[in-house]
Amino acid sequence: MPGKFFEDLEVGMTFKHPTGRTITEADNVLFCAITMNTQPLHLDEHFAAQTPFGRRIVNGLLTLSLAVGLTVSELTEGTIIANLGYDTVRTPRPVFHGDTLYVETRVMDKRPSQSRPDAGIVRLRHVGRNQHGEVVIEFERTVLFRKRNS
Repeated sequence: MPGKFFEDLEVGMTFKHPTGRTITEADNVLFCAITMNTQPLHLDEHFAAQTPFGRRIVNGLLTLSLAVGLTVSELTEGTIIANLGYDTVRTPRPVFHGDTLYVETRVMDKRPSQSRPDAGIVRLRHVGRNQHGEVVIEFERTVLFRKRNS
């Protein structure tokens, strides 16, 4: 599996995920449509032009989803059992159509699962930056990882 197993992760490890993703207007509009989010700040250019942002912003939950997705291929692909929670989600800057998201992950904590001998619990901190290096999202995620010989 390309993902990491519980034993592969050590507290303090940092992953700079090399793949970035440019977020398009179509991505944002489709995400809002499938989640039934009618917020005009995401969909109505005339409305958004009158806000402090001056234009539409990308749905923050799309940014969160993409930030997680950008980590999968080298961190969790095929090696997690479940995401257990997302904490302290912050979006200090807006994401606009045409911005490219890059993510870095740090292993904050890990411990064997008390109820599952085949798994361990890892707390990750993800930081997403735009193409200018500005932080646009940061959050912690708790993940139930498979152990290597499970």
